[in-house]
Amino acid sequence: MKQSFFYGTVILIIAGGITKVFGFAHRIVLSRIIGAEGMGLYQMVVPLLYFLITVTTFGLPVAIAKQVAETEAANNPRLTRRFLLLALSVAGGISLFICVLLLLFSQWISGMLFADPRAHIVLLAAIPVIPISGISLVLRGYFQGKQNMIPTAVSQLVEQVVRMALVVVMTMSFLSEGIEYATAGAVASIIFGEAAGLLYILWQYRKGSKKAAAQLLDKPLLMTVSASKKSLSQLIHVALPVTLSRVIGSIAYVLEPMLVPYALVIAGFTTSTATSLYGQFAGMAVPLVLFPTFLTYSLSVSLVPAVAEAAYQKNAPLVHRRIYQAMRITLVIGAPCTVLLTIFAEPLCVLLYGNEYREVGVLLKELAPFSVFLFFQAPLAAALQGLDYAQVVFRNTLISAIIKTVAMFFFTAHPSFGIHGAVIALNIGITLGTLLHFASLIKKIGFTVDLREFGKIAVAMLLMGYSGSYIAKHWFTDISIGQLLTASTFISMLLYIVLLVAMRVLGKQDVRRIPWIGEQLAAFFPRR
Repeated sequence: MKQSFFYGTVILIIAGGITKVFGFAHRIVLSRIIGAEGMGLYQMVVPLLYFLITVTTFGLPVAIAKQVAETEAANNPRLTRRFLLLALSVAGGISLFICVLLLLFSQWISGMLFADPRAHIVLLAAIPVIPISGISLVLRGYFQGKQNMIPTAVSQLVEQVVRMALVVVMTMSFLSEGIEYATAGAVASIIFGEAAGLLYILWQYRKGSKKAAAQLLDKPLLMTVSASKKSLSQLIHVALPVTLSRVIGSIAYVLEPMLVPYALVIAGFTTSTATSLYGQFAGMAVPLVLFPTFLTYSLSVSLVPAVAEAAYQKNAPLVHRRIYQAMRITLVIGAPCTVLLTIFAEPLCVLLYGNEYREVGVLLKELAPFSVFLFFQAPLAAALQGLDYAQVVFRNTLISAIIKTVAMFFFTAHPSFGIHGAVIALNIGITLGTLLHFASLIKKIGFTVDLREFGKIAVAMLLMGYSGSYIAKHWFTDISIGQLLTASTFISMLLYIVLLVAMRVLGKQDVRRIPWIGEQLAAFFPRR
């Protein structure tokens, strides 16, 4: 069932929000059962696991979404199935190769990468996740290409629900065997969650096409696929630069914990202090900045096939309209998140981490104003990928990653900056990457935005920030931090929405697009 761009985006945002909450709950429950030691083993293996899944999928979810959107626009279902079979074959082949390597050399890999030899057991338990997740992601890309976001959204929810339901059972069952086996049990809950999500999305595929299985395995199609170098090259043309972009990001992410503490030691801090400061920056402040990005990530997932379809039809006005709609939604959603993180940075960090980590609030306050650029980054990259400019995204990502990494070392190593130098460098990297993507869109398709409308949102953003800060300081002085944040956030968000409606940025036609409740809510909004 094909959905509108806006409808599909809202579905993914809702599912993404629920998934984020379940993810946090999963972490909390797990940490209470296996403690810091078990979480240390868990954190050693899981980042490597997700990196290997990225390598396994080879950028194919984005590539298949783009190609399927084009073949659907051309009304060529046979070519759609061909692309799907190719993508599944490539992902399955790579995942099988990686799993065999891990099984054969797991002891050596564990010794090379992990400080604790007990992580070897956890790594072995994680291996089945790789092929299951790889195939699931390709199928999600297929449905995204058909602009049907419901299977992706529901499969994410099913995955998280099953994982949450089993994490306690799987962990407690092996706790008597040792902390490493309990942690392996926690990783096994990921396997069952991924498998449940995959089974659901396979059921959706069979439900959508009763003859799908037979069509995928018919002899003429297999013969065509084996001879079709053109189809494979089309997938790789998109998948390779997408993969390289993610690998560059992963490499920069791996280098960061090596460079920053070393730079802090050069700046004059002790090793233990440097480690603590880096933990405050990367483990406490940065996750809070990244948390709202699931909103615009959902937008970018919908944008790739929407733009690819319009570009294939050579409908330039529709291409511009869909990208502009994405930019507008991004700013409407991202602006209040940026404001709230900025003005409530310190009380939020005190509430979450305790009064002894008040300094984390200072770091968050320095990061938060630039988070608005971070919100734009994924949709802009998605627009370029949908337009077949994935190599441009790779180039921009490489430039920003190099400059960010170099700046992070030199700024942090300067005694007058210290850990604040890492904040400056991260802000530079985020801003530069976003501006490069935007400049590329302008150059490639002459993309423009309505500055008046964006200006109105900026005004609403500033007034919301001022009112939220004033309310927090003068209205609620004798209540707890949690109550203060709840009340101030609610009032300032209400003011933000009222301002958007008053300035005719948000109107009846926008609200009507919201799934399920849009028509009812639209009655309370004026026309733009």
